[in-house]
Parts: sequence; structure tokens; C-alpha cells
Amino acid sequence: MGFRFHMLEPHGTFRFFFVSLLVVFLIGTGSLSSWAVQSGDVSYLNELIDRAAVAHLADEREWHVLLHYRRTLTGGISSMQDDPGFFLAPEGKTDPQAELRATLTMFFSTELVGRSKQSAQCAFVARYYWLNEKLQFDERRLPLQPCERFTRWFDEFNAAAITVIFPAGFMNNPSSMFGHTFLRVDGKEQTPQTRILAYTINYAAQLPPDAGLEYAVKGVFGAYPGYFSTIPYYLKVQEYRDIDNRDIWEYRLNLTELQVRRLLMHTWELGNAYFDYFFFGENCAYHILSLIEAAEPSIQLLDRFQFYTIPVDTVRLLRESGLVGEVVSRPSRSTLVRRKRASMSSEERAWFDRLTRNPAELQAEGFRALQLDRQAFVLETASDYLLQHSAVGGEEGAPFRDKNRAILRARSELKVTPRDLQIEPYVKQPDLGHGTSRIGVGAGWRNHRAFEEVTVRAAYHDLLDPEPGFTPDAQIEVMSFALRHYHHQSQARLERFSPINILSLAPMDSLSQVPSWKVNVGMQTIRHNGCQLCSNGVFNGGIGAAAETQLFKREVYFAFADAEANYSRAYEERHRIGGGGTVGMLADVTDHWKLMLSGSYLRYALGDKSDDIRWYAGSRYTLLQNWALRMEYNHRDRDNDVVFSVQAFF
Repeated sequence: MGFRFHMLEPHGTFRFFFVSLLVVFLIGTGSLSSWAVQSGDVSYLNELIDRAAVAHLADEREWHVLLHYRRTLTGGISSMQDDPGFFLAPEGKTDPQAELRATLTMFFSTELVGRSKQSAQCAFVARYYWLNEKLQFDERRLPLQPCERFTRWFDEFNAAAITVIFPAGFMNNPSSMFGHTFLRVDGKEQTPQTRILAYTINYAAQLPPDAGLEYAVKGVFGAYPGYFSTIPYYLKVQEYRDIDNRDIWEYRLNLTELQVRRLLMHTWELGNAYFDYFFFGENCAYHILSLIEAAEPSIQLLDRFQFYTIPVDTVRLLRESGLVGEVVSRPSRSTLVRRKRASMSSEERAWFDRLTRNPAELQAEGFRALQLDRQAFVLETASDYLLQHSAVGGEEGAPFRDKNRAILRARSELKVTPRDLQIEPYVKQPDLGHGTSRIGVGAGWRNHRAFEEVTVRAAYHDLLDPEPGFTPDAQIEVMSFALRHYHHQSQARLERFSPINILSLAPMDSLSQVPSWKVNVGMQTIRHNGCQLCSNGVFNGGIGAAAETQLFKREVYFAFADAEANYSRAYEERHRIGGGGTVGMLADVTDHWKLMLSGSYLRYALGDKSDDIRWYAGSRYTLLQNWALRMEYNHRDRDNDVVFSVQAFF
């Protein structure tokens, strides 16, 4: 595809022989329909190729954005797009110039290309639009082809604006722990109330049924294809807000009509092509940014994410770049129920609890004695609660659906409207939270040995970090480590390393009975059997429960049943396996001061038979959004460690 045509001027028998051979070749290869039969077309193609070369269009950023070219570690160029059908030149994935020549060539053809089986002008409308803008095509010599499929698709949006949608993190799904981003296309006739009927542009991995833990492995190494799709927004709201109980944040972008058109044209080009999906790198957030770059290539967004991409960081970057206008929250159904129930009187809360357990209580005199608007408010809240539990589908949700029908019938009989209650999510606007990477510098003592320490964490948040913008009582730490220098014998060592450390505290109450859980994999330094500083491999997991009080400001008490396996040369048998329990408290003392206390007992019955008694006390004081002071004390089996540090988030 990346070649140029040069016409010969044969005469007489030679001309007949040449043309005959050419026709036979084209018929044999199935390319006769794509041949530009007019010699003028070929000369115009060569003219366009020459003009594009003189203008260095293949080197322009817009071309690289449309083809998703990125610099490789060796200094070359390669496209992140992995579908061969996306390229019109055999070497198009790594050669922008060859792909541009092939694209111009195929614009003269009606041959069907790519997975979408359209002519090149219709399959790659954004490329055509940009090259036409640069080269000013003569439609008499390069006729514009009708693209009815694209036109119907584009017109159905009737697009006026683009909104970035950010559902908050969901701890019970590995693929959603860091949140998710996708786009909503807002129509010209839509209002804030009817935008739930808009379409979305979503990028996600194509997973086999019941992928389970397989996703955690293959998703990291790019073993799944990722596709763009357009899905009605109300279905995404049902999935995230009603089933997963995730707050949704909507960031309306300041894009012009032309920029919106560019974004949609490039989305069309990607509709039938795939990228290899990487959970930490080329994920949903990364490729949503690539669409926004196509809308306005001068704004370089992807360069900020060379190694990993966290959805909330991309939203923060959009706001810092001045692209975000209006921000709207769409609270989860769980948040709706909790906020509404909290606003009720004690009597109304009692009736809410009774009605959700047994709708027959609707006929009770005490409930009928409530004012009509308060009856309606209690019934609507009860319906929200029952919908939340019936959304799981199947037999499990059937009892809740039956109860909800009775509640809705009773509500329909009340011809009143309760006062409107403004519902705010419990989590503050995510992009206003601290940075997701962290570095700390500190000093302390370990068994009377002074040390200095540097800690680094790639992502994301722990229980003592400043909470605004993050899921409450949830911890996700990825690739964190600590380097220490001990004054005694001037010894430096890797003190701790953890590729993954997750903990979810889910306070139980009458509305929710979700268990708490934790997983930690890594290495720590221990003192054991005469070894003062020994590396110790750790795999720890636990299941438990949590409860919340507000005796002072807010406190969460938790208890876990633990299982743990260790490996170290400090143990006589090099390993030990056992279990035990952990109890603790996490408390918000003030808006800036947080405290955590915990104690554990573990007994190891396999390998090195021993036990551990551990105490932990940690305190964090927030100085600014991205600066905090921290003090931590750890005790385990005649080993005491105290460290004071200052931490910066970025």
C-alpha cells in the first residue's frame, strides 16, 4: 500500500500487452474495483503524496495522535494500536510516512478495509478530515465518497458536549479498585435531567465469562484485547450506582463544536480496532485521554503517563489543563439511602426498618399517623433500599423485588411530594484529593539504633493518608518500599517492600453487612533468633468485620481472622505458616489529625513453630493537601521501631 504510481506510455502492441497483463493481475488479486482507472487520478495521487512529503505531514503531531504513535525506548516510533486492520500499509505500525502514503492511496479506492469493511474514506474519517484540511483535496479529482453508516451514527448523537464520567473505586472488584473513566456524549436537546438517556463511549478489556483471578494476571501483561463501545448512559448508571454502589462524578469538558466532532470521528475509526489492554498502563483512563487528544492535539495529555495510569490522575490532569467546566455528582443508591435515613426522625427510621423487613406494616396505625409527605419520604427511601438489593438479579434479589412492588403501590396512593433533599456523596470530589504517588523522609530508632529512612510509594492511598477524595476506610498500596541507613556500623538496607497491600474496612449496620478483608504480599525486616536485621517474606490475608461510632468525631473498630506465611533465613526451617487475629481502631480525631491503633496475635504451627505479638500505633497530621506529618510505632517480639517522617504526595 505504501507505493507510488508511475504511468508508462506504451504504444501499439506493447500498450495492448501491458494493459491486458495489468487487468489479468488486478482481477486475479481482487483489486480491479479499487484501481484508480483515470490517469489523472494517479497523477493527482502522486501530487498529493509529494505535497504531503514537502509539508512533512507524517511528522506532525496530529498525524501521530490519530495513529497513536509513541516513541519507543530504543528511540524509534511504534503505534499503540495492535489491530492490523487499523493500518493501510504493511509497515504502518512503525512507519508514519508509509502509512500516510498508503492512506492517501486508499482514499482513491472503494475497496473495503479494516474490520468495519468500509472504504478508507469512511473507515478513517478523522484521517480524511485532517488530510483534507492540510492538502485541500480537489473533489473533482478525488471524489468524496458517501459514508452513510458514519453519518447515521454521528447524527444519532446530535452532540453538543462531552463529559468525562468517573465512577469511584469499588473495592470488591480488582478491575475497579482505582475507579474508572469513560465519556458521555451530551445531545443538543438534552437537559441535566435527561442526560441519563445519552450515549457513552467506553473502553474496556474483552473478557471471557467468569475470568476471575485470570484477569488479575492476564490484565497486567496485556493478554486481553481492549475495545471501544457505545452504551446508553442509564445502563452504566445502573451498573455502577445501583449494583456496585459507587458514587459517580461527571466532568463536563470545555470543548468546541469542532473539537467534539474530531473526537467522535476518531472514535468511529477505533470502533472496530483493538488495543492490547494493560491494567496499569494502557487502560480505560489512558485511552480515554487519547480520544481527548484527538479532539485537541495541542494539549499533550498522555506524556504524563509513561509507566502507569490511574483514572483519578487523568481527571486531575484534565482539570489542571483547563478542560473541565461544570462538575456534577451522582450519588450511589447506597449514599441516597444513608443520607435520607440520617435525615429522618427516630420514629421514621424505625418505620423504615420495619417496612423494609415486612411491607405488611404499611397498614399499621402508627405509620398511617405520620404526615403524608413524611410517609411518602419513608416509602421512597425504602424503595431505594430494596432496589439496591434487588439489582443483583436472579433468585437472590426476588424477595426484595416483591417487597418493593408493595412499597411502590402504597407510594402511588399518596398524592403528595416530599420536600427535596440535597444529597451529597460521602467522598469529596476525587480530583481534589492528594496525589496518588508518595515520597517520605524520616528518622527514628530501632532497638536503640538510630536511622534515617526514605519511603516511596507508586500508588495509591493508605488508611492514614488524608481521606478527602478517596474511598473511606480503604487502602490500596502498590509498589511501596523503604530504604534505611542505620548509624550502627553504617549499614544501609532495603527495609520494606510491598508490591501489593490492600485493606477494606466495611462498617456493618442495619443497611449493610459486607465483610472487611485484607491482603498483603511483600518483604519486611525482622529481629528473630539472634538475627538483628533479617529479611522476611510475607503473605498475609484476613477476613473480618468493622463497626462505626461517632463518640468523638468518627471511629471505626475492626477485627480480623488472619492467616500468614513467612519465609526467612532467620527461621530454623526457613519458613513458618500460621494464623491468629487482629483488632484495632481507626479514628478521625479532627479534620487534619487521624489515629490508628491495632494489636495482633499469630501462632505458627507449621515450619518454625513460634508466635508473634504485635502492636502498632500510627498518627498522621495533614499540613496541606499534599503534605503530611506522620509518627509510627511498631512492636513485635522484642523488636521496637519508632519513626517520624514528613510525606509529600504527587
